[in-house]
Amino acid sequence: MIEFAWLALSGLGVGLMVGLTGVGGGSLMTPLLITAFGIPAPIAVGTDLACAAVTKTAATFAHRAARTVIVPVVALLAAGSILAAIATLVVLANVSVTPQGLARVIRLSVAIAVLVSVALLLLRGSIRRWSLHSPALDRVRRHRPAATVVAGALIGAAVALTSLGARAIGAAILALLYPELEPAEIAGSDIAHAVPLTAIAAAGHAWLGSIDAALLLALVTGGLPGIVAGSVATRSVPTHILRILLICALGLAAIKLLL
Repeated sequence: MIEFAWLALSGLGVGLMVGLTGVGGGSLMTPLLITAFGIPAPIAVGTDLACAAVTKTAATFAHRAARTVIVPVVALLAAGSILAAIATLVVLANVSVTPQGLARVIRLSVAIAVLVSVALLLLRGSIRRWSLHSPALDRVRRHRPAATVVAGALIGAAVALTSLGARAIGAAILALLYPELEPAEIAGSDIAHAVPLTAIAAAGHAWLGSIDAALLLALVTGGLPGIVAGSVATRSVPTHILRILLICALGLAAIKLLL
């Protein structure tokens, strides 16, 4: 019961941070489960994906109501990500390594994904400025449908392996490929794409036996009200301060995962 309460509080805290900053919950929750609670990496990834499927479904309804989901973009991302996620899960199911070895691989992958998330947060402004004047990126944009499918495949593999990527990496890629989209449209489309992706990835992890039902209940119990509260309060809290704290927390999590 005590551990359930702490897990629910952790879900609440992560949900608040997600609602306030827009960062993906997996960037925070998966490292926290592994480093603070000692949850095995495969269980942490699988259960966090199942939790994300629930919370992102609720968020998608809100974005659909606000007309900030660009359906063609979501469809292109899903065309690549869903197949890539399934392929990654099949590889995980058939790879000939010990459970301890698999846990180490996933733990290292989570650490790398966290570091990528930190880099994207730190370089967000520079990346945006570069994207407006890059001839190479202009050439890529001429083939946006194909590039979006490829980007979706990279996101799908990352999400299936680490539970990270659908928000931090996905939003950055959409901003680069579709500079004409408003920030709300990028967020809405990215979250809408994450729903089928995390649901399929979570189903695959359930098939692999890497979802803990009690842990999932605790995370959802705290996570849902946390995301709602954070989303409501987002305009009244200094976002730049939260981002600094978030970057520090992610950096420490990555270091601890690598040690």
